[in-house]
Amino acid sequence: MSPEDCVDLYRTMVRIRVFEETVRRYHIAGKAPGLVHLCTGQEAVPAGFISVLRPDDYITIYHRGHGHCIAKGSSLEALLGELLHRRGGVNLGRAGEPHLCDPATNNIGSTGIVGGSVPLAAGAALAAQLRGTDQVSVSFFGDGVLNQGVMFEVLNMAAIWSLPVVFVCEDNRYGEFTESATVTAGERYQDRGAVFGIPSDTLDGMDVLAVREAAEQAVGRARRGEGPSFLVFETYRFTGHHVSDQQEYKDSEEMRAWEARDPIPNYARWLADEGHVDDVAIARIHAEIDDEVEAAAKVADSMPHPGPEDLGTHVFA
Repeated sequence: MSPEDCVDLYRTMVRIRVFEETVRRYHIAGKAPGLVHLCTGQEAVPAGFISVLRPDDYITIYHRGHGHCIAKGSSLEALLGELLHRRGGVNLGRAGEPHLCDPATNNIGSTGIVGGSVPLAAGAALAAQLRGTDQVSVSFFGDGVLNQGVMFEVLNMAAIWSLPVVFVCEDNRYGEFTESATVTAGERYQDRGAVFGIPSDTLDGMDVLAVREAAEQAVGRARRGEGPSFLVFETYRFTGHHVSDQQEYKDSEEMRAWEARDPIPNYARWLADEGHVDDVAIARIHAEIDDEVEAAAKVADSMPHPGPEDLGTHVFA
């Protein structure tokens, strides 16, 4: 990567972090209804992985997917507008977080069902294969999907048909309020892909460069027609399952250990050591992104709510 590419990775992670904290404030103020799930702490996975994708590549996400939308190029105004259920949102304010998608960026989105977006990614990959394009589809999901039956059905089909799809598990150690290891059999989660003969690996999801390197290999395989990959990135959410979750089920020492691995300041130190930035440049990046997100929030907050006249939009019979 060029020095500019390296710094862009940092910008993306900071943009996701600032956006998520803005969403938190709006939710606490009662303006983002329903449950809101933040990816604070997990920014390295969407930032690093999506940085190797093309605009015409597909992604599917899950309920902790704001960061993936941002990394894929969604408008901050329209994304926040959707979470505030405003007409100017990416889905006219009608999807909110559970069914968030953005067709403009080939983001097929999420569903309200755990694992529900995994077959959508395989479907997009099959469509690309049938059209004869070299587009790639990437499915992002949490560790809770590892125990869903649809996961195994899709892995089997993807392997048999050699689909250009990458399965990306963000293992943050907890499924809602339960430690994943207590409900998930098998010491190596990557074996769920390996059993189908799919190249699989477990990697550091707190290191954006490690994520990007793994993405380059997996996406490259898919684009060359060599079939799917299954990757598990070990990461950690610094927040609760949702904003109101007090995380009483977490061990304080564990939390401190993972927070010490925060991907943003650690990557900033790497950038400085490589001579790509200094303290002034880092401060400037943070100030610029703070202003960018604040401006987007003002636009989103001024958007009107959907009205009765919108009920028929995107409804087909």
